[in-house]
Amino acid sequence: MEPLGDHTFNRDLKKNKEYPLIKKGSGNYLYREDGSKVFDAACGAAVACLGYGKKRVLWSMAKQMYKITYLASSFWNSDVVKDLSKELIQGTGDKLEGVYLTGSGSEAMEAAIKLSRQFFFEEDHKTPRVNYIARERSYHGNTLGALSISGFETRKAAQEPNLMRNVHFISSCYPYRQQGANESDQDFVARKVQELEDKFLELGPESVIGFIAEPIVGAALGCVPSPPGYLKGMRDVCHRHGALFILDEVMCGSGRTGTLHAWQAEDVVPDIQTMAKGLGAGYQPVAAMLVSEKVVKRMMEGSGEFAHGQTYQFMPLQAAAALEVQRIIRKDKLMENVSKQGTYLERRLKDLLSNHPNVGDIRGRGLFWGIEFVKDRNTSEPFDVALQVAVRIKDLGISQFDITVYSSAGCVDGIRGDFIMIAPAFTITKKDVDQIVSKVNNLVNHFFRNCIQNL
Repeated sequence: MEPLGDHTFNRDLKKNKEYPLIKKGSGNYLYREDGSKVFDAACGAAVACLGYGKKRVLWSMAKQMYKITYLASSFWNSDVVKDLSKELIQGTGDKLEGVYLTGSGSEAMEAAIKLSRQFFFEEDHKTPRVNYIARERSYHGNTLGALSISGFETRKAAQEPNLMRNVHFISSCYPYRQQGANESDQDFVARKVQELEDKFLELGPESVIGFIAEPIVGAALGCVPSPPGYLKGMRDVCHRHGALFILDEVMCGSGRTGTLHAWQAEDVVPDIQTMAKGLGAGYQPVAAMLVSEKVVKRMMEGSGEFAHGQTYQFMPLQAAAALEVQRIIRKDKLMENVSKQGTYLERRLKDLLSNHPNVGDIRGRGLFWGIEFVKDRNTSEPFDVALQVAVRIKDLGISQFDITVYSSAGCVDGIRGDFIMIAPAFTITKKDVDQIVSKVNNLVNHFFRNCIQNL
């Protein structure tokens, strides 16, 4: 078998697509081979929340590398891991109590799936609780467990025979396409809460482990926040039936939406929470699962051990990077900037694009904004999937407008429904927002004027 050359890793093997080569990153910019620069308004996949080349983070990593980079967590602990755990717990206002560090959001979600089942197993080895309830139009990761609880059809299709059969779905929380014209937020939320209640009753409340949701849905819906009261209502259903309330903040957490944790906007504390992407800001692959006192207590009173483990968990080098990132967010009061610039970003996007004939919805919170494209604003009809509207807009942004946006599709029915997401660094200024909005506005207008034919 012929070895894979370097060129192979610069291609999307699914599409055999060549990607531009980036030589370096600095601040908000990525630099091509010829020295030209691209404003990264997506932070990759909402990851690089401090931008590129942050010296305080690099220096913290360098100091840790001279000490020790790896320790087997089944043998040892380290001060930097303990300090990060303390920082994360304090960031919840001490409302969560346990921390489990791993290397990616998918791994954190796998841990959440396993821990939630073990929570009930600790009390009763013959527990009937075997079912999970998740939502359509959701995405929780690429590993088989995380994919099983995802409602993202195009990413699941090839693996369908391999997926868990104990996951049951209710509808997403998607006001743009689901809320009636005369339906109040309160009535809309009540309808969603009743749907979860009905699913518990259908499955048998004593059979449900927990309900899993993203507070603000990222890659599967495009920055869709739930209306006020939704999270509390869903949590109350879970707790009334003795099940766990599990929040996936892999993409929307770590400060992305203006509070350190998205649930803090309404103070709806989960039993288990995951976080990743912005946790290490791209300086190290790191993710975390945070757990409540209730879960910690059950584990400690039972076996005293989470029956799970991975080679690269609780690594000192990971922890050093994440700790400095979290300290920068706290000490530099970046949540204030996320809220301030996010409000301005929302206003400018809506000023310029809300009346565009092919923009159906602009939604989000903080520095996490999605723009959904439609063929017809009056009917909200999506484009034909074959047109690949969002991907082509993303590619055009990079090639001609020197800006990156995140593209995805499937928000309507798992296949149709194009959108882009804007998720810049927490450090951006008003001037940066103006630049982002100007580029995105020009990009969208150019695309629909010149690149889409026979609408």
